[in-house]
Amino acid sequence: MNIAEILLRRSTEMGDAPAILDVHRGNDRSFSFSELARATAAIAEQFRSAGLKQGDGVLLLHPVAAELYLALIALFRLGCVGIFLDPSAGREHIERCCATFPPAGFFGSTKAQLLRWTSPALRRIPQSFAITAFPGARRIDPDTNASGAAEIVPVDGDAPALVTFTSGGTGEPKAALRTHDFLLAQHRALEESLAMEPGARDLTTLPIFVLANLGSGVTSMLPDADLRFPGQVKAPPVISQIKRHGITTTAMSPAFAQRIVDECGRTNTTIGETRRVFLGGAPVFPGILRQTKRCFPNASVTAVYGSTEAEPMAEVRLEEIAGTDFQSMAEGKGLLAGAPVRAIQLRVIRDQWGTALPPMNGTQFESLHERPEHAGEIVVSGAHVLPGYLHGEGDAETKFTVDGTRWHRTGDLGYCDSHGRLWLLGRCAAKLSDARGVQYPFAVECAVRERFEVENAALVSVRGLRVLAIESKTKLPANEILDALSWAQLDRVIFVDHLPVDKRHNAKIDYVELARYLSAFDFDH
Repeated sequence: MNIAEILLRRSTEMGDAPAILDVHRGNDRSFSFSELARATAAIAEQFRSAGLKQGDGVLLLHPVAAELYLALIALFRLGCVGIFLDPSAGREHIERCCATFPPAGFFGSTKAQLLRWTSPALRRIPQSFAITAFPGARRIDPDTNASGAAEIVPVDGDAPALVTFTSGGTGEPKAALRTHDFLLAQHRALEESLAMEPGARDLTTLPIFVLANLGSGVTSMLPDADLRFPGQVKAPPVISQIKRHGITTTAMSPAFAQRIVDECGRTNTTIGETRRVFLGGAPVFPGILRQTKRCFPNASVTAVYGSTEAEPMAEVRLEEIAGTDFQSMAEGKGLLAGAPVRAIQLRVIRDQWGTALPPMNGTQFESLHERPEHAGEIVVSGAHVLPGYLHGEGDAETKFTVDGTRWHRTGDLGYCDSHGRLWLLGRCAAKLSDARGVQYPFAVECAVRERFEVENAALVSVRGLRVLAIESKTKLPANEILDALSWAQLDRVIFVDHLPVDKRHNAKIDYVELARYLSAFDFDH
């Protein structure tokens, strides 16, 4: 089934109800479900008349706005493939991505069209499209009438629909290819996990949730903010939007949420309209859950554990976290992620990260399983778990089969407790192992966050020393932290202005960059 059928199935029953709300040139703008169906049909017909056909890939370089989703759904209607990459990763990254999956077309904003003039890889793309007139680009008009308004090209479920790329920081970027069946399975998993209800209004900061909302009859409000830098967004316009449109639910990254709750704290205000808040896309520590609850006092606040390859995997509501759980996190037991979602199979196996796993049978797989409370690699399987990368690049490191069923290695460490709940311990590659034994990043980072007022923290090994780097607005005594976390056998606690984090969510620690930065420190003085 073409995923466009799911995304547009609500157009008749929802009619004039808003599907997408955004801010355009300083003014509120709305696209109803029926307008979405008409506009995507019109754009699809213009793409078709330009020569795009089923299976063609089109690179989308456009800010998060209604036009981005109109173009993407129009491509789905034709059986074409939407391609996303991160232009901020640099020209070489763009070149490698375009070589891995050569686009037949390019859809971009005016700024992106200018980038095309300076990038050989983008100039080689045969066709260029833009909403506003630009030299060398074919103008796309969503307001034209489409003769084939109801036409959606039928595709096989395993036909590609969406391609995104990893950063490629340690080598060639890998292409994560999502099929129509995969997007459908992901939609079903998110619909159940997020309890989506037709008529709800959702502040949507993560693109995959816009697609899930459309298929569930939920209004998506796109924030009046630059989502390229979640940790730097200006909160007042977003809070104004929430109140103006009566937003009932939201899913956001911890860094984005921090900007909202900081503004609420600064102005001594709360947001009472919202009933459900989901935080994910990066580690969700207890502090941000509590702060979010104070900012959204009438909302149920939930942490969602997921990744590009599997979203969602586990979840936990703030009210489900007992006092003993908070105490365990403060004592170094790790970060509680909650129960695995029903749509996924999740296991913890013996840590063999860095070594490829061969095909195995069920008995062999069970022999790898760790007992409850014992740490290991987190592996998952399910219809909404990415089965592999384009051309198999990266599959050897992250995929294996059990009786023919594909499993994904998340690269995360954790364990399941006696209640079947998942606890996270950090990335496999970030684990510290020395003569004193093993220490896990999240165990220490979560503990210091719970015991002291810190904005961020990261544990790394520098020249054989266990170093805890802390970002804090208040002056804290290092010796007191060392004493409180004596079980971690830390060698140094240092304070830095900013910890390096990922570009996408501004919340995941870049441990490699941090260790490189700290290697220049003289810890003897």
